[in-house]
Amino acid sequence: MTAETTSPQAGGTGAAPGTWAPGEHILWRYRGNATDRFHICRPMTVVEDSAELLAVWMAPGTVCVKPVLSDGTPVHREPLATRYTKPRTLTRSPWFGTGVLKLARPGDPWSVWLFWDPGWRFKNYYVNLEEPRSRWARGVDSEDHFLDIEVRPDRSWEWRDEDEFAQAQRAGLMDAGQAERVRAAGRAAVEQIGAWGTPFDAGWENWRPDPAWTVPELPADWDRAPARLAS
Repeated sequence: MTAETTSPQAGGTGAAPGTWAPGEHILWRYRGNATDRFHICRPMTVVEDSAELLAVWMAPGTVCVKPVLSDGTPVHREPLATRYTKPRTLTRSPWFGTGVLKLARPGDPWSVWLFWDPGWRFKNYYVNLEEPRSRWARGVDSEDHFLDIEVRPDRSWEWRDEDEFAQAQRAGLMDAGQAERVRAAGRAAVEQIGAWGTPFDAGWENWRPDPAWTVPELPADWDRAPARLAS
C-alpha cells in the first residue's frame, strides 16, 4: 500500500482470478439481525483485494440503503428501550461526511474503518465488530454486532455502543452465546490494537483515493440474493 493510489478507474483490469481490481465497484451489505433480509447496502470502490486484505472506499455523496423507523425517524433518535422493537422501513440516502475507508482481513469478525475531518486531517479508526464477511460476485455480506471500538491517532481506545449491544440482547436480537462470541472478538481486536498490528501499522491514514474514480451507483437489485460465491 502506498500513500497515493495508482488504481485504474472503475472497471479496471489486472486483478488476480477471484479478486476485484482496484477501481471496481462492489456492494458492502449487512443483513438485519435475527433475519436473512438485507437492510444496509453501501456501494464501494475497491482499493486493494488480496489474500490478506480487502480495502474499499465509500466516497462522499454515495447513495446508500439504511433502515429508518416507519415514520421516517432515524433509528439513532429513537429511545433505546424501543429502538429495536418499533417497525422499520428502508430508505435511500447519500453518505454525508468526508468518506470512509474500510479494511477487512478474511475471517476476522470485525472490519476497521478510517475517518477523516475536512482537509484530510485523520480523525480516528473505528473497529466495527461484525460477522466475518462472505464474498459473492458483486460484493461482501455481513451482519453487524452492535459493539464497536474507537481508536484514536494516539493509539488510545474505548468501547462504543455498549448500551446498544446490551439492548439488542434484551430485544432478542442476540442470544447469550453469540454475545459472548462478540465480546471475545472485541477482546481479540483490543489485543491487535495494543500490539499495533495489521492494519493499524500500515500507514493507511496517509492513503488518498484516485481522483479519476467515479462515485458508485446503487443498483436497483441491491438486495438480490448472491447468485454465486466468488472463488
